[in-house]
Amino acid sequence: MKIKDMNLTELRTMSFTDIAYMILKEEKKKLNTPKLFRKVCDLLEYSDEEYETKIGDFYTSLTTDCRFIILDTAEWDLKDKHIVKETVDEDEDEEIVIDEEEVEEDEEELEEESIDDIDNVDDVDDVDDDMDDLSIIEDEEEEEES
Repeated sequence: MKIKDMNLTELRTMSFTDIAYMILKEEKKKLNTPKLFRKVCDLLEYSDEEYETKIGDFYTSLTTDCRFIILDTAEWDLKDKHIVKETVDEDEDEEIVIDEEEVEEDEEELEEESIDDIDNVDDVDDVDDDMDDLSIIEDEEEEEES
């Protein structure tokens, strides 16, 4: 059914974006936000005040609806009429050359640092001394003390 054949009651049951979709599909031309919403408001018989208060919400709805695309000319069109190409950053395609000798040197340095860290640990005897102060209480002893 064409949008012009719909009555006001039918139109008011539809969302702004559904009406905008039908307008763009039937008219087969691109429209900017104010012109597109003016056509929606005219169909719904909205006043100028309603137009002004609802245009922001309409714009937000268009930006989140995957059926629409905004063009460089700031006009809206149906996304299925356009091919969307993904752009690839040329910098990401650069090859990175790694010198194997540098990698081996880095690995050796890491190993040496790990060994140094172990050598710098406080004496293990100190930990053992602290353990001497602790005692183990059997479950039976614990119950007796309670």
